[in-house]
Amino acid sequence: MTTTGFGQSTVLGYPRIGSNRELKHAVEAYWGGRIDAAALERTAAALRTDVWRTLRDARLDAIPSNTFSYYDHVLDTAVAVGAIPDRFARLGLSELDTYFAMARGAQAQPALELTKWFDTNYHYLVPEIADETVFRARPEQALREFAQAAALGITTRPVLVGPATFLLLAKPAEAAGNPFDRLGELTDAYAGILGALADAGVPWVQLDEPAYVADRTPAEIDALRAVYHRLGGLDRRPRIFVATYFGELGDALPALLDTPVEALGLDLVAGPGNLARLAAAGPLRGRTIVAGLVDGHNVWRTDLRAAVAVGATLTGLADNVSVSSSCSLLHVPVDLAAETSLAPALRERLAFARQKVDEVVLLGRALRDGVAALPAPLPAPPAHWRDTSVRARLDALHPAQLRRGDYAERARAQQARLHLPALPTTTIGSFPQTDDLRKARAARRAGTLDDAGYTERMRAEVAHVIRLQEDLGLDVLVHGEPERNDMVQYFGEQLGGFAATEQGWVQSYGSRCVRPPIIHGDVTREHPMTVEWSTYAQSLTNRPVKGMLTGPVTILAWSFVRTDQPLADTANQVALALRDECRDLEAAGIRIIQVDEPALRETLPLRTADQKAYLDWAIGAFRLATSGVADSTQIHTHLCYSEFGEIITAIDALDADVTSIEASRSKMEVLDDLRAIGYGRGVGPGVWDIHSPRVPSQDEVVEAVRRAVAAVPARRLWVNPDCGLKTRGYTEVEASLKHLVAAAAEVRGS
Repeated sequence: MTTTGFGQSTVLGYPRIGSNRELKHAVEAYWGGRIDAAALERTAAALRTDVWRTLRDARLDAIPSNTFSYYDHVLDTAVAVGAIPDRFARLGLSELDTYFAMARGAQAQPALELTKWFDTNYHYLVPEIADETVFRARPEQALREFAQAAALGITTRPVLVGPATFLLLAKPAEAAGNPFDRLGELTDAYAGILGALADAGVPWVQLDEPAYVADRTPAEIDALRAVYHRLGGLDRRPRIFVATYFGELGDALPALLDTPVEALGLDLVAGPGNLARLAAAGPLRGRTIVAGLVDGHNVWRTDLRAAVAVGATLTGLADNVSVSSSCSLLHVPVDLAAETSLAPALRERLAFARQKVDEVVLLGRALRDGVAALPAPLPAPPAHWRDTSVRARLDALHPAQLRRGDYAERARAQQARLHLPALPTTTIGSFPQTDDLRKARAARRAGTLDDAGYTERMRAEVAHVIRLQEDLGLDVLVHGEPERNDMVQYFGEQLGGFAATEQGWVQSYGSRCVRPPIIHGDVTREHPMTVEWSTYAQSLTNRPVKGMLTGPVTILAWSFVRTDQPLADTANQVALALRDECRDLEAAGIRIIQVDEPALRETLPLRTADQKAYLDWAIGAFRLATSGVADSTQIHTHLCYSEFGEIITAIDALDADVTSIEASRSKMEVLDDLRAIGYGRGVGPGVWDIHSPRVPSQDEVVEAVRRAVAAVPARRLWVNPDCGLKTRGYTEVEASLKHLVAAAAEVRGS
């Protein structure tokens, strides 16, 4: 096996947050005015150095750069091609503050739209392309990182989002044309970037084109071919590695093989069919195939012998084969070595980013030298990971248990019980997670605060949140979730079959990191998880308080899920546990239960042919969780930061009484989708973007509510923020909710 300078092993990217979330802390310190830009860059430079040295010391052959980001790599690419909307350029801010204004908004301008990166829980900033946008090469960041690594004696491969994917992910500015029509102009900018990289001595560049693992038209595939004929034909450029991931390339694979690019990356974990398609293409002379054999999207150890067998097949098809992660390791925690409390039987089955690099290196050597050095396969999972009782309950279910009564009858019963006004106001669930709350949780973990003291502290916060909501005039209240570290981790720590990590942080967006739990066995509910907090909150007020649960699909999507059984089976196990929780909440007097499914769209397969089967089990799991309560109990759900138009009929099929949906950054476009299908139940399109620090004016909220009333009858319309408020501070929360309540009253009275 030869490699033409690419090497036997590489990864498509690596976590950038730092082993102790140094990036999060530094960025938030900069936002808070506690450090300056120079101090922020020193932290960033140290993090980059640490990653490059880690990969070098692991003996990885080809090391990526330009994968670091202060907020988001798609936003970085927008800056690199000059796609900075005029509305931000006109703010007169520094380059760094303009960047953060695009990501988070400024008081004078809302942020760019935020949505999910394919089928992951990572959020990217959607490029906003106006007709007057002038694309131009701005390679400075890529050049700086290459030079920084070179000063350490490390030659790296700069990474950018590819031009076709960039424009397929983009949206037009108001009244602008289709961004993809500008692909020729954007390709010229990329040509300028490649020329500048070549002049700096860059040997390879990685251009990511994951958009082509989804369904694409023949015209879009022809455009991809034309892009890489153009870039591949440049006289002055590095060698080009086109990376694809998250699925199978389909007809885009032969299109890319028809271009002069030197290397093509294929995900052989999420896209095993890529191998057969590659075999059908015939011998690949002089081309490097970068084989994604190590799962970059989950934490389980690789079956090395099976991976070597796939790699061996590839070596018979291509002259040059390099082993890689299936996608960037951005989506898994940094290092398993930081975990000291995981059970040995689980720990030996796991690999985080650092361990996955070792797997990639080992596989590369095995393909060259043979498989003798590979470790022995793992034994069977422990018997106690399997629970026959939960399996028996699921086997005994019948279709009637997944249905509730007619919506019109439910609505009448609920209104008779709740007595809500037109345009009822509420929030999505969480309230600010203050430093005091975090310290209380840390003290409890450290043993310096006992359970009684912890409960007292959390109850005081619940009482504060209830009083605040009453004072503001909200109609339906929440307890604020002060006891919850995360909307999935909280449940994972209480359900059987889950394990929690100590330092398993993964970036979700910007400075927001989560610790996904690990589902390793059958899921069981051993005790009520939320009833105590919801009933305490309800005891403090006469207004209805929502019980707050995370839905089965989202719990799966935001966990690392076992791979030894179908996702549908695991989803139903989680749903059964939530069904029991819903019944206990109802029995305790809770009249509204919200079961959030923000990941419903996120987990949708990228190929249309695979989507129906997924939606069938995803909808079934939600209905299993929520259909065990009486018609007079109102079921809410919440969805955020996805392209909802693609699953609007599935949202309808959930049969929730009220659905709250992120809508402010996407300019209420979901309303057209709801209107198109004749959506007939309650809906709360978000009127306040909580991922931005700006406080919307009352007039802004009034305008949003009026736009919503034009699409949804007021009797079915709710007024709420886009998402939970845990990332905001109380000052902005109080001001924004005051405007929200006043706006609802103004529209209600008009």
